[in-house]
Amino acid sequence: MPEAFILIPGRTSEQGTTLNEGKYTEGYQTEINTLQVTPKDMQRMGLVGGDLVRVWNEFGEVTVPIKASKGDELPPGLLFISYGDKSSRLMGLDTHGSGMPDSKGLDVWMEKAP
Repeated sequence: MPEAFILIPGRTSEQGTTLNEGKYTEGYQTEINTLQVTPKDMQRMGLVGGDLVRVWNEFGEVTVPIKASKGDELPPGLLFISYGDKSSRLMGLDTHGSGMPDSKGLDVWMEKAP
């Protein structure tokens, strides 16, 4: 059963470190293609690290593996993914004249991928 979440894409220190090695390295690709989910949300939905989930909104959809967020980095109901191809697929096209589409606080749905 899909559940509603708020997605906040952003940059991580791991993303910056692996970027220095190249965008096509395994470390960088893993960082930008893995969704962080709170352990409480994972438990409630019957998910474990490495499971594939489908995340979508009115702009697009992605299927990505998940990992548990560390400590209290995220409150329940909030998802995080590093900026990259996957996060961009969930952003709208309107830039409000800034040149950058809305990329924070995206309303999304998530379910375990079939």
